[in-house]
Amino acid sequence: MAIKAERKEHPISMRLPEADIAMIDRAAGLRGRSRTDFVREAAVRAAELVLMENMPIRMSPEGFADFMAALAAPAALVPEMVELIRRPAPWEAGYVAKR
Repeated sequence: MAIKAERKEHPISMRLPEADIAMIDRAAGLRGRSRTDFVREAAVRAAELVLMENMPIRMSPEGFADFMAALAAPAALVPEMVELIRRPAPWEAGYVAKR
């Protein structure tokens, strides 16, 4: 009896407009990747994000109480953030870039 090897890869076929293919090919070329590698990586990354968004976060009752206490506590100032917010934006008059 012949033993059938299980496939490790499965083909996916898509029909895309020519403009989409051109954009994918251009981006893949800029990354030095093939179209297949580029599309596979992008699809897997998108799938991981969706799965992580829908994954429940589990913690002990004590851990949850600590988490809720941290959320309810007054915010602490972060000096670097205060300085950044007070700094004028590049498009505002008088802006001088620090070097």
